[in-house]
Amino acid sequence: MPHEFTHRVRIGELLPADSPRLNGVDETHVHRLAEVYASLPPVLVHRTTMRVVDGMHRVAAAILKGAEFVEVRYFDGAEEDVFLRAVTANVSHGLPLSVADRKAAALRIFGTHPDLSDRAVAACVGLDAKTVAAARRRSAGDSPRSNNRVGSDGKTYPLDRTAERIHAARLMTSRPDLPLRAIVKETGLSLGTAHDVRQRLLRGESPVPVGRRQPRGKTSPEPAADEEDTTVEGTIRLLREQDMPGGDFPVRAGRARLAVETLHKLARDPSLRHTESGRHLLRWLHAHFVVDDSWRQYADAVPPHCSATVAELALQCSGSWKRFADELSGRLTGRASSS
Repeated sequence: MPHEFTHRVRIGELLPADSPRLNGVDETHVHRLAEVYASLPPVLVHRTTMRVVDGMHRVAAAILKGAEFVEVRYFDGAEEDVFLRAVTANVSHGLPLSVADRKAAALRIFGTHPDLSDRAVAACVGLDAKTVAAARRRSAGDSPRSNNRVGSDGKTYPLDRTAERIHAARLMTSRPDLPLRAIVKETGLSLGTAHDVRQRLLRGESPVPVGRRQPRGKTSPEPAADEEDTTVEGTIRLLREQDMPGGDFPVRAGRARLAVETLHKLARDPSLRHTESGRHLLRWLHAHFVVDDSWRQYADAVPPHCSATVAELALQCSGSWKRFADELSGRLTGRASSS
C-alpha cells in the first residue's frame, strides 16, 4: 500500500503541526523520546502543504539529537481534514490529550465539520458521545443547523424526520393493517421510529414529538406558513387535507374522515389510555380499523377460486362486528331504561 512507504525529508521543509494540544510541545516528553529515537515511528505529514499532522514531539526529539532529516509518511487527505486526522492520531497513541484538549478539539470540529454526528466526533476526540452532544448544544446557540449528520460509519442521516413521521401517520391511518416493515420501506424511518409513530397515534398524540428542533425557552403557538404543524389538531388537519405521495389511498372526506377523528378521540380518552384493558382495546381497534373503502386495494389480490372463501370470512367478521355493536348498543339502552 502506498501509505506504508516512508520518505526521508529535511526537517527545515516541514511546517509545524496544527496541534490539538493547548499547551504545545511537552519538553519532558521530547527528552523521553530522544532516548529511544531509533525505535520511533515515522512522522505523519500532509503531502500538499508539508505540514506535520502527527509527530511534533518526534520532530523535536530529532532536533535534540542533532538530526537534519526525519522519516515521514504522507497524508493525502484534504487540507480541511488535517486537523481532524491530527486529533485522531493523537487520541490513539503517544502522549494522551487532556480532557481540555479533547473538548477544545470537539468545538473546533463542530465548526469545520458541522455535519459529523456526535458519535463520530466523540470517536475522533476520545470523549463520550453525551459529552460531545452537550458541548455542541452549548456552542450552537441560535445558529442554523444542518438537518444531516454523517455517522461514524460514513453514512448520512437526517436529524429531523418530521416529514417522514407525518407520511407514516397517513399510511397508518388510511391502511391500519399495513405491517410496520412496509411502513419502514415506504417512509425510510427506522423500525423503532415507525413503532413510536404508531404508539403516539394510539395514544391520541401527534406523530411528531412536541417541540422537536425547537430551541429551549422559545415557543411558537402557531407554526409559520412554511413549517409543519405538529400538534394533534395539526396532524388531523394534515390527514384530512393532504393525500399521501403518489395518490395512494388518501384519507378521504365524509365517513372515512369522521371515523379517523373518532378513533383519535377514543385514543385521547384517559379512561382508555391509563388502563391496561383500555390500551389493549385501543390496540385491537387500531389493528382492525378499516377506513371506508380501503378494502378495495385487496380485492384484486383474491384469486377467483378463493373468492367464495374470503367472502365468507368477511361476512363472518362483519357479523362479529355487528354483534359487538349490538352488545354495546344494548348496554346503552339498558342504562337509559334504568335511569
